[in-house]
Amino acid sequence: MNLFKSFKSVKTTVLAASLILSSPFALADIHFLVPGGPGGGWDTTARGVGEGLVKAGIEDNASFQNMSGGGGGRAIAYLIESGTKKGDILMVNSTPIVLRALTGKIPYSYRDLTPVASMIADYGAFVVRNDSPFKTWQDVIASMKKDPSSVKVAGGSARGSMDHLVAAQAVKAAGLDGRRLRYIPYDAGGKAKAGLLSGEVNLLSTGLSEALEVANGGQARILAVTSGDALPDYPEIPTLKSLGYDMEFVNWRGFFAAPDLPADKLAEYTEKLRKLQTTPEWEVVRARNGWLNLFQEKDQFIKSLEAQEAQLKVVMEELGFIRTLR
Repeated sequence: MNLFKSFKSVKTTVLAASLILSSPFALADIHFLVPGGPGGGWDTTARGVGEGLVKAGIEDNASFQNMSGGGGGRAIAYLIESGTKKGDILMVNSTPIVLRALTGKIPYSYRDLTPVASMIADYGAFVVRNDSPFKTWQDVIASMKKDPSSVKVAGGSARGSMDHLVAAQAVKAAGLDGRRLRYIPYDAGGKAKAGLLSGEVNLLSTGLSEALEVANGGQARILAVTSGDALPDYPEIPTLKSLGYDMEFVNWRGFFAAPDLPADKLAEYTEKLRKLQTTPEWEVVRARNGWLNLFQEKDQFIKSLEAQEAQLKVVMEELGFIRTLR
């Protein structure tokens, strides 16, 4: 099932330094708030967009701030509290902002912020170490059919979150009970990848961009992705559908601003992100990460968020992640 169809005194000569700033607002035209630790999908997306904006000359500099905690809730609370008083802040987020609100894990939703634009789509991917006995996705399923607890699955977020949900749907498509999945949560994708590479877990459920990082480094293999069709940039990676499992999932990633964002500032952010997607500098970032462009400005973005919220509610009820009071 596809859950989502649809600063200027410093010049670009200091690009390398500006792109790794972690203290907020230092020499920055635009500041990206990342609700998780380094190495995860949010972090990769924010830094990729920042890289593109600077290299394309749309921004002089970009800075980044990782703020883990509360399943993303800490960063959202910070953005709401800070408002527009601390300058230009864009917070990256994705499907988990919908999931966490549905489960009550965070006391906020996208409705408490200003949705600016969706930017990219990233598919789910299932990854094993190079020395894993699992050579194919079918090997994983066969082991789970014998003993569901035999496969420890890592994700960069809490139980009931996106990495968990995607893996549960994938095994459900193979006729297994997704509720019996042995899911091991980590704080952001970087730690989940470390858990896989250290041998703490057997399988990693993550976004394709994070999966490509470890696979291209020669440390791991991608067994399958959740796209409906083969990926043009990576046609050699099997899709679950091509392996006979009727399951698709695409995770949007986009940007949110403070709830009191002025209309002219919203228009400025929107135009910069729209322009970025037409540049060759962005195409390099996009292809490197295996992303698809999914630009939707505020109104269409909100409609897509509402539709995804309704669809995820049904799926999460089916898998037992949430209960509906009757």
